[in-house]
Amino acid sequence: MQDETRAENEERKKQGFEPVTLVGWAEPPSYDAAAHKLYWAKDLAFGEGAEHTLNYNIRILGRRGVLVLNGVASMSQLAAIRTEARSILPAVEFNDGHRYADYLPGSDKAAAYGIAGLVAGATAAKAGFFKLLWVGILAFKKAIFVGLVAVGAALKRLFTGRSPALGSQEQS
Repeated sequence: MQDETRAENEERKKQGFEPVTLVGWAEPPSYDAAAHKLYWAKDLAFGEGAEHTLNYNIRILGRRGVLVLNGVASMSQLAAIRTEARSILPAVEFNDGHRYADYLPGSDKAAAYGIAGLVAGATAAKAGFFKLLWVGILAFKKAIFVGLVAVGAALKRLFTGRSPALGSQEQS
């Protein structure tokens, strides 16, 4: 995760943002197997700032997905955020039929990643999706360009009020 954060800093700098350093765990990952809830907190440093930032993550597993809750605060607020997060965890539940415990093996689709994937691979999975999307756009760039030209021409005709047939014929 620290390597991934360092690798993303070049892009952050290009966009005018300060680099981020993942200092470590403010609270290591913890999984409540009975409630199917996962939480952890990261200690982040932005640029040369003296005060670190807390990024508190909660994942509540459901039958068809994951509810993601994130809290961002200063590291000095860790104790308060930890206390509040522990009071939130029992209060958040999926409706009947949508809970993790309602999963039907063989009928429902299982996630391709485990608990570790939710912690370490959440950003990697997103990055992989966007890389795949970019490759798809590059592969179909000609078709996309032709489609955009066609849409532009249709919009031009719509706003100028001329049809292609009338615009190309001479009036007598």
